[in-house]
Amino acid sequence: MPPTHYDVIIIGAGMSGLAAAIRLAYFDKHVLVLERHYAAGGLNSFYALGGYQFDVGLHAMTNYVPPGTRGAPLMKICRQLRLKPEDFALVPQYQSEIRFPGITLRFNNDFEFFIQEVIEHFPAQKDKFRRLVRCIQEYDELDLEAKPMSGRQIVSSFLTDPLLIDMLFCPLMIYGNAEERDMEFGQFVVMFKSIFCEGLARPREGVRRIINVLRRKVREVGGAVRMRCGVKALHVEGGRVRSVELDNGETLTADTILSSAGYVETLRLCDDGDAEQLAPLAGRLSFVEIISILDAPMGTLGHNTTIVFYNTEKDFHYEVPKDLVDPRSGVICCPDNFLYDKPLPKSVIRMTCLANFDGWSTLPEAEYMAAKAEWLPRIHREVLQFVPDFRDHIVFTDFFTPRTIKYWTGHLNGAVYGMPNKRKTGRTHLENLFICGNDQGFLGIVGATLSGISMANLHVLKK
Repeated sequence: MPPTHYDVIIIGAGMSGLAAAIRLAYFDKHVLVLERHYAAGGLNSFYALGGYQFDVGLHAMTNYVPPGTRGAPLMKICRQLRLKPEDFALVPQYQSEIRFPGITLRFNNDFEFFIQEVIEHFPAQKDKFRRLVRCIQEYDELDLEAKPMSGRQIVSSFLTDPLLIDMLFCPLMIYGNAEERDMEFGQFVVMFKSIFCEGLARPREGVRRIINVLRRKVREVGGAVRMRCGVKALHVEGGRVRSVELDNGETLTADTILSSAGYVETLRLCDDGDAEQLAPLAGRLSFVEIISILDAPMGTLGHNTTIVFYNTEKDFHYEVPKDLVDPRSGVICCPDNFLYDKPLPKSVIRMTCLANFDGWSTLPEAEYMAAKAEWLPRIHREVLQFVPDFRDHIVFTDFFTPRTIKYWTGHLNGAVYGMPNKRKTGRTHLENLFICGNDQGFLGIVGATLSGISMANLHVLKK
């Protein structure tokens, strides 16, 4: 019979949950990871459809630095989890772009290159931008007790050109911001350092490489993972979680519960509160993503850029769209355009735009499919302002919506980045229940992995 009591039960086999399990098992903690679905990875997973393999979530892995770089988040992960950088087999980007009407800012994994791009296109902002960069580099984004501050207010206290401000916020918001229109300054710093100061890379095999490395390490160090094993309820007594009830009716107990399911989603599992009162705290920002398999690499069509963060209007709008999709801004990712030593077996283009969860989630099935068919060419029209026409080279397309995201992640409203008001300390109102992952506040693959490690260290190992 499997045990029913554990030192730590972890809800969710995403990056943060798996990393926490590895870290705890190294210190002889009896750990169990519970995952409702058959695939690990959470927001960053993979699936097969139509005979093709697809990544979910991964455009690129942020925080890339060359092996041996001291102090970088990626190196901290390797040290804490006793991994080697080559375990992830990361391949750096070629070059990415921020495209607004009439202006392009390029960046790669050399931060000085980006600084010179900004200075060339915004010469009047040169000294102001350098002062902002110094502020960012000196800011301690890992201070869990730091008070939230408006990113727009602080950045605007340095820069005076609204276009440059919008161009800086565009990729940082799209890649890791749960708040409409503004961005908490600490999160702005995290994403600025992740994307501009460090850089972007991708495992040749995609996100499955990272997941497989973490799953294998969990097994090696003695942790346990149960797939297709969701949590139905957390039973509370005396200010603690006393037991964990699974979907199959089984009951488990643990000294500590660490959840990567989301703050609101986790508290809604607890039987000591009002689920309806928690709902307004949930995030609202979600996306559609179109992934197309091509019969030719985009490079052969004349497009070598790795990622394009685009905006088609003068001002950048980051908010829940009134329509089903807002294609005025988004991300175009060409996984072929990383610096591989040989071509990928299949060429892919990914297009991502903000979307309205309520609109997509209430459509009957026939209207849902019709809406996809309607929006596909509309998104293509916007995207084709920035890349060569690839439509004749499409051999297969998948189109997923906020409804898909909610199903696979459990996040209310299909909120990709969770709730706006992060719980940086990971604490809840219960003394043995803690949050890791998106709603703790470290986003992306590297951020989520660091979140799991940090919360395991803080709330279990330090005790």
